[in-house]
Amino acid sequence: MTMKQLPISYAYDAKHVQSLKKKYLQFAAMAIPLVVIPLFFVLTAPVEQQESRTAVPLSVPNPLEVSPEVENTSSSVDQRREVGLQRIYEPRCNFSVGKWVRHEGEGYYTNSTCSLIPDQLNCFKFGRTDSDFLKWRWRPDGCELPLFDARQFLELVRGKKLAFIGDSLGRNQMHSLQCLLSGVDFPQDNTKDAYFPRWYFPIHDFTMATFWAPALVKVLDSESDIKGRTLTNTMTVELDQPEPSWASEIEDFDYAIVTAGHWLFRHLAYNENGQLKGCSEEDSCEEGRNITALGRFYGIRRAFRTAFETLIRSKNYRGMTFLATYSPQHFENGEWNTGGTCRRTGPFIEGEASLMKYEMQTYSTQVEEFRMAQEAAREKGLKFRLLDTTKMMLMRPDGHPNFNGRSLHRNMSLADCVHWCLPGPIDAWNELLQYYLIEASVDNDAI
Repeated sequence: MTMKQLPISYAYDAKHVQSLKKKYLQFAAMAIPLVVIPLFFVLTAPVEQQESRTAVPLSVPNPLEVSPEVENTSSSVDQRREVGLQRIYEPRCNFSVGKWVRHEGEGYYTNSTCSLIPDQLNCFKFGRTDSDFLKWRWRPDGCELPLFDARQFLELVRGKKLAFIGDSLGRNQMHSLQCLLSGVDFPQDNTKDAYFPRWYFPIHDFTMATFWAPALVKVLDSESDIKGRTLTNTMTVELDQPEPSWASEIEDFDYAIVTAGHWLFRHLAYNENGQLKGCSEEDSCEEGRNITALGRFYGIRRAFRTAFETLIRSKNYRGMTFLATYSPQHFENGEWNTGGTCRRTGPFIEGEASLMKYEMQTYSTQVEEFRMAQEAAREKGLKFRLLDTTKMMLMRPDGHPNFNGRSLHRNMSLADCVHWCLPGPIDAWNELLQYYLIEASVDNDAI
């Protein structure tokens, strides 16, 4: 499948869409025509694509724009949550197309009500004084992204296990989910290794685990380098071997969320079949040796392909797999190591931001590999779903810790414009995750 053929932000293939339309037509024949028929046309209306705001020659959706609309908050949170699974499940919804709108409702949690926020992400604890960045919700075009409901989520995952596989942004989402759930079922810390935290929610017999695998594939360098204490030297990766920490345990899990990208822009040496294949760029290659610079996107493509193939080929893995797409960073007035910061206090406005070329290509590469894996997984009866958060997060330069966070291994003279404050915009990732869990419970035929 070529990039131009790739339906980047579309969550279902044509065959599946036709199946869903047939279900809705059957439902329409039995329901009140004046209500159901207009709803059908809303759900099946094509989404208008705007002209790209970047000169990158790739067939991808636009970065999205913010409109200062205010969400209707006349209905209480409880009223909106009581609509039931069937009502809030809209299988035609494309969540990657939409905008951030003002939302004056009460937040899910604070750093006072959630004691589980790590210092790195606890922006209010370490000096952030503005809170306006919390008063926005993601509104998809033409449909509703339901509010997060902790009780409903925990019922959906009762007796199950969820794995976050990848880098620290996956862990960022995990900490968000911890806080969203802890008011209903406070988790027990069953962690044995700080880089592989594991949490258990006793009332619902639900386990969350994070597998630190920033490249997704096996890394051959020293432990200190793997754990991120050096960032500029060349790291050797086995592109055709998954990181053993997650590959050896994934068959015990019911859900897997794959998140990676930023680490694959480091200086990398690529091994395949036990032999040096090449390197990510010219200055990553060893001097005096005839080694090919294959480019960063070669490594990104192969790493995601290996991860997805591992999940699909695992004999006893019957879980549901998610890809959380690339999360843009927002350094301004410099890079991460040259004085760049992220001091904004609100979302970007119309025309103010677009994906840079490397971000666009990273996103496209990830999703292309995901689509191919989704087809292969479908043949085995496995569900793959896309948490398409790239464009949604592009518009939120205001959501990062900047200097308002603390980390044991981070140089505190450098701003953090990669991770996300808690609470903050990343909570929307788990709203989207809950939607897909609802989908799976309502439509078991949705593969």
